Amino acid sequence: MSEIALIGKKIGMTREFYKSGQLVPVTVLKMEKARVIQVIDQEKRGYKAVQLGYGKIKSSKLTKAMKGFFAKKNTEAKKKLKEYRVLNTDNYKEGNEFGLEIFKDVKFVDTRSRTIGKGFAGAMKRHNFGGLRATHGVSISHRSHGSTGQRQDPGKVFKGKKMAGHMGDKLRTMQNIEIIKTDLENDLLYLKGSIPGSKNSEILVKGAVKNINKLTIDEKIKAAEQAKKTPEKKKK
Repeated sequence: MSEIALIGKKIGMTREFYKSGQLVPVTVLKMEKARVIQVIDQEKRGYKAVQLGYGKIKSSKLTKAMKGFFAKKNTEAKKKLKEYRVLNTDNYKEGNEFGLEIFKDVKFVDTRSRTIGKGFAGAMKRHNFGGLRATHGVSISHRSHGSTGQRQDPGKVFKGKKMAGHMGDKLRTMQNIEIIKTDLENDLLYLKGSIPGSKNSEILVKGAVKNINKLTIDEKIKAAEQAKKTPEKKKK
């Protein structure tokens, strides 16, 4: 089930305490259940995949084509549709719903979300430039980025030059984020640290792609306790 993903709403941040007294900042996500809209076979399109639907939407906001599509599938309309390639389609049937239980044996996840938009920002805020001198002939342009080009050759500003411009409001992926706690009753997912995005923004959560040998906080605490119990060998 790590092939598919869930979409959650960012509620905010809080903190969790362990028995050892360690404090961990966490981001709380309200997860939505995903429904299987259609299963794509190898024979039809040349690959195996499953299409999932997320969220609710009024029928008045749907086009005639989408109304017909959901009516044909005999399911309620969904706000978002996403397709995932899978190795085996036998585990998925149209109408099935998946929730937080797909992360039961998962320790780390990847998230994809949109960062907070900052509008038009200068070079000092956007790229951490130092700015020009405070005095000695510098007037008005204290926070400017300075020179952006060379001479007649090449006679242009290269693409990708760090300058003032639109900041934030971009899709960003965070990898290998630890799952601190899951609340199946309230569909809440607690992830370690901060996740890009404003409150109530949509966060896509999927099982970690990279296979890493990383210890969770619980495992680290247990390892430390075990190390205390084992007596150290006396040096001769």
